[in-house]
Amino acid sequence: MARGNFPKGMGNMGGMMKQVQKMQKQMADMQKQLEEREVEASAGGGVVTVKASGKKEIIEVIIDPDAVDPDDVEMLQDLILAATNEALRKADEMVTSEMAKITGGMNIPGLF
Repeated sequence: MARGNFPKGMGNMGGMMKQVQKMQKQMADMQKQLEEREVEASAGGGVVTVKASGKKEIIEVIIDPDAVDPDDVEMLQDLILAATNEALRKADEMVTSEMAKITGGMNIPGLF
């Protein structure tokens, strides 16, 4: 195919590649920033609090001593699970929201 005779929409492949590379760098920078950010969730009116990082890792669990009842360990376990799941959901939401700013809202499966 002669130069300049690309099918419609393929004319500026070099420009598109530069945009993709710029987006990849922005995403890598954003991921580093997100790894340092934290989200927090609590359950049971605040008796159990869980903090998670932007890497979706649990970094702290805080349990109010009043929530520790040796006769009702299951309740404490449920509170920890609820707070942990909510913290991870918030971390995921934070990452998705921040990355959407870079990708312009494009939903690219497996991107982050």
